[in-house]
Amino acid sequence: MSSRIKVWVRTRPTQSFATDHIEIQQENKTINLYQNRQSVRQRQGPANSIRDWSFKFDGLLQNVDQEAVFEAVGLPMVTDLLKGYNGTILCYGQTGAGKTFTMTGTAEYYKHRGLIPRVLQDLYRQIDDMDDYVVTVRASYLEIYNEQMFDLLASVTGQDTQASLPGITEEEGGVRVKGLSTVAAPNEEEAMNLLFEGETNRAIGGHILNKNSSRSHCIFTIHVETRSRVHSDANFTVSKLNLVDLAGSERLNKTQSAGKTQQEAMYINKSLSFLEQVVIALTDKHREHIPFRQCKLTHILKDAIGGNCQTVMIANIWPEYDHLDDTISTFRFAKRMMCIPAEPAVNVQADPAVTIKRLEQEIHHLRKELAMKDALSNHGHVHYEALTEQQMCDIESEIRRYLEGGQNDIEVTSIRQVQAVYSTFRKFFRQLEEDLQAKFKEKIQAFEKLKATLGESGIPLGHESPFDRRTPVDDEEGSALDTPMVGEPDGRGFGVGVAPKDAKAAKGEAAKVAKLKRAKEKEKQKEKEPSAPTPQPAQMQPAAAAPPPSSSQVMSKEKERPSPTTEPKKGRKDAAEKGDQRRGSGTPLSPVDMAPKREPSMPQRPGTPPPKDQAFDEFKSDKGADVHKIFIQNKDTLASKKTTSILFGETNQQHKAQHRPDSHSS
Repeated sequence: MSSRIKVWVRTRPTQSFATDHIEIQQENKTINLYQNRQSVRQRQGPANSIRDWSFKFDGLLQNVDQEAVFEAVGLPMVTDLLKGYNGTILCYGQTGAGKTFTMTGTAEYYKHRGLIPRVLQDLYRQIDDMDDYVVTVRASYLEIYNEQMFDLLASVTGQDTQASLPGITEEEGGVRVKGLSTVAAPNEEEAMNLLFEGETNRAIGGHILNKNSSRSHCIFTIHVETRSRVHSDANFTVSKLNLVDLAGSERLNKTQSAGKTQQEAMYINKSLSFLEQVVIALTDKHREHIPFRQCKLTHILKDAIGGNCQTVMIANIWPEYDHLDDTISTFRFAKRMMCIPAEPAVNVQADPAVTIKRLEQEIHHLRKELAMKDALSNHGHVHYEALTEQQMCDIESEIRRYLEGGQNDIEVTSIRQVQAVYSTFRKFFRQLEEDLQAKFKEKIQAFEKLKATLGESGIPLGHESPFDRRTPVDDEEGSALDTPMVGEPDGRGFGVGVAPKDAKAAKGEAAKVAKLKRAKEKEKQKEKEPSAPTPQPAQMQPAAAAPPPSSSQVMSKEKERPSPTTEPKKGRKDAAEKGDQRRGSGTPLSPVDMAPKREPSMPQRPGTPPPKDQAFDEFKSDKGADVHKIFIQNKDTLASKKTTSILFGETNQQHKAQHRPDSHSS
């Protein structure tokens, strides 16, 4: 196979052959072009800097008939097509150079048939000789007119011939046009009818250089599928041959096109310019991006000029002096095409039905071998088929006994049984997870009901649920359980912890504690009321009256713990003087003597404000009675809330103890 695209040159027969400017060397497959600048200026064409040109191609077809063209270009492509290779024959050149004549020929004379009819004839001839293969042939005919794609075989399939095709997709097998009909052609006659049907739907126009000029690019594709009759192999080959008839490049100053013909020429030249850009990009080894998507033509020909396809280009020229510039442009494009690498490869695919049948047979043989091996090794009867519903139920029962502790191990008999065991464990785990979530939701609902009930009774619980703050606590067996926290967090995300059950008060004891606290508060309030002053001797009267005993002092008296910080300064002074007298007399001081003596309350002097503690007690009993009452009520409410929190924590701990994971596993 060729490692690059091949190029053949075909000249149009003419009586005005430019012998002075075109030299054809058949032996060397070379064409030399000679021109001078003066003649270029006289013809008002582009002035090229090079006067002489020399081009060497893969073959020259000068003054040859259609049969010679087919034998040189078409016949090798048909042979490779049946072997599984993709192929493309591309006709390129200026308008009127003979591209359509080379590709399709004319219908007036049989010997003027083009490449497509001759390829179809030879294809079916070779298929008839292939007795060991089943060959299926399909055909499609695509037209690109003014950058719109049309199906030329739409009338055969009953579709709208005027509707344009939606777009192009790239698949693993190559580029495919959406909505393009692929019609089966079981014989040569059916294939020729499809070709003639498509030819009648082509867009053809006329201008000065060609009365029947093609105004669109046409691609006739032959799809071949080859299967072996002898070998039972699942592989088969799929190949296709693209026969491309490109519209000719036109110079508007030569064709003098106007109106619709001019618009068609602009689209044709634009698409051919994009094709040349793609060819230039493919020849550049350092180029990463190839602009195949610039137009419909380059996108469809992506497999032909850039994939695993064997491509041959026929460069059609008009060897007259007036068309020398177009001939040079055609040759330059052809030389670029010769630089594009090609990597043809056989397109082998696997038949899914045959592959499935072959694998089933292989599985059957492997099962027989396993059964024989088990019989020789005394493994008993081992099942290698899929497990039945009864076997799955038995596996579930066995796993339940294993989890409950009634069975120590699970006997492994096959790989399928191991897979079923793992699947059952996963099922039990998910079921346990769902049960725990459902019970947790029930606890939250119970808390919300309790919160609503206490709210109606006038005891608010706040907005935070005790289930919102949880901390891992180890149960008796060492597993972490999520239990509600007791107390407030320390500000860094850590809770105070959970108190043990023996540290919590019982339900009846909590009410007694609250009642006892209220009784103590009332006793303190009575003790703080002012008493009547008693007369004191003159020598015992202090400089200032001592304040009445506070609540803290009352508590200290009950506990018989004197507090030196609450004694008056006079008591400390007398104790010091008494201590000095004892030290002077030599008598040791006892702790009672060293303690400061408390003086009885004395009547206050006129105009002297009362002490701070006494004034505060008078305020609470007179003007601040309402405020003090509210303070007492708030303390009672706080005590009630603490009692409720203790009760709720104890209830939650009981629920936790009842719903531990070890109880669910059974």
